[in-house]
Parts: sequence; C-alpha cells; structure tokens
Amino acid sequence: MQSITDQFFNLTIMAKTLPLMLSGLWMTAQLCAAVILLGLVGGLLVALANISPRAWLRIPSIVFTDIFRALPPLVLLIFIYSGLPFAGVEISPFAAVALAFLLNNSSYYAEVYRAGILSVGKGQWEAARSTGLTKAQTLSSVVLPQAIRNVLPDLLSNTVEVVKLTSLASVVSLSELLYNANMARSITYNASPLVLAALIYLVILWPVVRLVSRFQRKLAA
Repeated sequence: MQSITDQFFNLTIMAKTLPLMLSGLWMTAQLCAAVILLGLVGGLLVALANISPRAWLRIPSIVFTDIFRALPPLVLLIFIYSGLPFAGVEISPFAAVALAFLLNNSSYYAEVYRAGILSVGKGQWEAARSTGLTKAQTLSSVVLPQAIRNVLPDLLSNTVEVVKLTSLASVVSLSELLYNANMARSITYNASPLVLAALIYLVILWPVVRLVSRFQRKLAA
C-alpha cells in the first residue's frame, strides 16, 4: 500500500511539480479560449450556410461538416503539423493544434446550432416577420435566442469535449497540462504528476458536467 501511495500520490513530488502543472494549465486555457470562441462563431456561420436556400452556400457547408466530423482530430492534427511542411507551410505547434481543433469542433458546433434553429417552429418566423422584422432581424432577435436555449446542454457538452481534446496537443510537444505532467513523470520517475494533472482536469470539468446534467433535467421537465 505504501508503495502505491509513493508512486501515485506522492505529495512531495506533487508540490514540487505544481508550478510546471500550472504553466501547462495556462497553455491549456489559452488553447481552449481560442478554439471554443472561434469554434462557436465558426460553427454558427456554417450552420447558417447549412440552412440557406442557396445551394452554393448549403452544399459546401454540408461537405465541411461531414468531412471534419468524420476525420479523427488526432489524424487532422498530425496532418496539419507534420504534413503541411512538405508543402512549404511551416506552422507552430499552438497554431497547428488550434487550427485542427477549430475545424473539428466547428463542424460539431454547426450541427448543434442547426438542430437548435430547426427546433424553432415556422410559426415563430412568420409571427416575427408579420411585425415588420426583416429576415436577419427575425433570425438574430427571435430564432437564435430560442435555438441556443434549446441546445444549450449540447453546446456545453461539446465545450467539455474541447477541453478534454486539448490533451492531444501533447503529441506535437505543445507544453499544455498533459505534456508538462508527462515531462514531470519522466524526470521524477513517478506517476504522481499524472495523477495531479488528472485531478486538475477533474476540478475544472466536474462542475461543468454537473451544470450540463442540470440543464438537461430542466429541459426534460
């Protein structure tokens, strides 16, 4: 029992490696901010194109969502980071991770948005238009607020997945939380830094998971 504690829950090693963990957490936070904010905006634009009556907008958006939902994010990340240099395009680890996850998550956000918009009845559109609102005003002031409320749990769930997805950035040596934890493990020959990283992820994500469950129960009621 003592050997397990020393190998996985060594408080001395955890305390010594905590600054490195916090440095990795800061990088993870920056990556999440970039991917989530841009993904929410990009996903909305793709969703609006997806429901457009114009084929030149609708068809490319459908192809985009199908391709980037089908491609594994790790494959996409390695292709962008290791494959593009063969075409003369050099890209930093942070930019490669941000771009790969942005493409992947924009496609998922787009499908969530689209489902939310389609969940708003046509009567809402017609009622808003009858008051003199333009189509754009109806969409922004009447339809989108209801659509986002209807799919808020799904948006939050997808955001949780984005945070967990950032751990894949370690494969391109980006110094995020998991990469730093693994570096600390290799230096200390002890698994406690990995346990500390897992605990940090748990502290950050568990409240969000509970919030998603609460929203889902409210919508079900």
